[in-house]
Amino acid sequence: MTKEINLKIDGIDVSVDDGTTILNAATKANIHIPTLCYHEDLCVAGNCRVCVVEQKGSKNLIASCAMPVSEGMEIFTNTGKVRLARKHIIELLLSEHNADCTKCYKNGNCELQMHASEMLTGEPMFIDLAHTRKYTIDKYNMAIIKDDSRCIRCQRCVRTCEELQSVSALDVAYRGNHMKISTFFEHPLFEVVCTNCGQCVNRCPTGALIERNYVDQVWDAIYDPTKHVVVQTAPAVRVALGEALGMPAGKIVTGKMVAALKRLGFDSVLDTDFTADLTIIEEGHELLSRLKRVLVDKDPTVALPMATSCSPGWIKFIEHTFPEYLPNLSTCKSPQQMFGALAKTYYAQKRNLDPKNIVSISIMPCTAKKFEANRREMRSSGYNDVDYVLTTRELGIMIRQAGLDFESLPDEHCDSIMGSSTGAAVIFGTTGGVMEAALRTAYEIVTGREVPFEGINVTPVRGTEGEVREASILINKTLPEWNFLEGVELKCVVANGLAYAKKVMQSVKDGTGNYHFIEIMACPGGCLGGGGQPIPTNREIRSKRKAAIYEEDMGMPIRKSHENPEVAEIYKDFLGTPLGHKSHELLHTHYTPRKRY
Repeated sequence: MTKEINLKIDGIDVSVDDGTTILNAATKANIHIPTLCYHEDLCVAGNCRVCVVEQKGSKNLIASCAMPVSEGMEIFTNTGKVRLARKHIIELLLSEHNADCTKCYKNGNCELQMHASEMLTGEPMFIDLAHTRKYTIDKYNMAIIKDDSRCIRCQRCVRTCEELQSVSALDVAYRGNHMKISTFFEHPLFEVVCTNCGQCVNRCPTGALIERNYVDQVWDAIYDPTKHVVVQTAPAVRVALGEALGMPAGKIVTGKMVAALKRLGFDSVLDTDFTADLTIIEEGHELLSRLKRVLVDKDPTVALPMATSCSPGWIKFIEHTFPEYLPNLSTCKSPQQMFGALAKTYYAQKRNLDPKNIVSISIMPCTAKKFEANRREMRSSGYNDVDYVLTTRELGIMIRQAGLDFESLPDEHCDSIMGSSTGAAVIFGTTGGVMEAALRTAYEIVTGREVPFEGINVTPVRGTEGEVREASILINKTLPEWNFLEGVELKCVVANGLAYAKKVMQSVKDGTGNYHFIEIMACPGGCLGGGGQPIPTNREIRSKRKAAIYEEDMGMPIRKSHENPEVAEIYKDFLGTPLGHKSHELLHTHYTPRKRY
């Protein structure tokens, strides 16, 4: 049983569990203590000292984020000594910081800016040293910009990359006033093991790490009368966009989002969920094909387990870290890239448009999608399949720039041709969703019956944060053509975040992971916790987004990908059969091993 600790904070009696930090005890008492290096997703660091408090009987101030409570402790959070220390810490940070706030992408959503406005009064004590220092700005990456002039060296990004994601693309270099956040031998981000997942961006308190912004290029395309601008929106965007526009976390805004996109001037507002359904058809048939080649043909060249391929952060991670397992990846492109390829082929044909005049835009919860869209492998339409990727945050910027009152917009529907979808596609936005959607379809293809779970909710694969989730499903009473799967126990695993992806792949490498199908999402909670989602993000916010995704799934009239009538139509009119020549040409790809820097 956990021991209870009693203490006083600013004269208020507080009781908390043993091991609780002073910062969390103060939060319980509704007392606000400012922080910069602290983030509830990450381990305690105590680097910035902005959270210092005074303890009765102690001469030294202590970092409240790093100090556990003790019985009878008396803490003061707002003495003159505390306030002066915090003021000087903020001033010291600003003295080396490029404080041209009005030109900064994080203006209005910067934690350093917020603390400065709260704490600074009168003339600063320290001179401005920012102009005397040499800074590096890395703009080579297609997804993320790293600007050392705005870095306060809180090391949130380092802890995120090492601890949360197990990637270690960023580290601390040098000491003292030369200390900086650096990559391997200061290579640009695009050359190192960085997966472009953007989790560092989501946790950076300033503008030192931001996504590469394509808002102006998209506006230019919309204003160009010679261009037909098509936009697709990912499932996780519709449960988070409201946060960027002042609405509560987890609010489903699908209809308002569609209305906003139409008012922004896009020529056609379509849905990534359509190609998520298509991905399930292709990926499900690919898994079944691999199983047949192993069980019937006894083909030793078939790579099992098969791993999902819709998370571009995971793809770059495996290219760097486990390149020998690239054959285990599904050859399916992500839904974004399937959509892009079809937008400039099938959609162009249906609308009688020249594909060279189509500009394909995607709205994603993910910064890695920006990198993915610029891969050389993603030009199967004969053009760049996806021209520009905007994050959820960037769409929020465009809506504000246009002066739209988002909350008052009516609910509208996506346009036809690649605009319809199912509940199975919606749950792509959360960890375990791709696995569940695939099982809903694959099991029914093989047996002719729905998956044997209540309401087709495959809850055993619904992952939660901080875990590897395993599940199995027994296949029995198959249709005649699938009788080789009779009695097979299909073993599945879901890994939530790259740290857990590493554990799963290591178990496969060691021979201890005996699976048929692996789902891996690069970000905590899946796409709903993506690096392009509104800031702040934490476990509670991601939990609300997740609940909204499952609520939307439950409310959909069709909840299985193979029952989407538009998907059936595209196979009939254009693609032919799943895994056929045309679908392989447009919807499948391959990946390349990369160096491990």
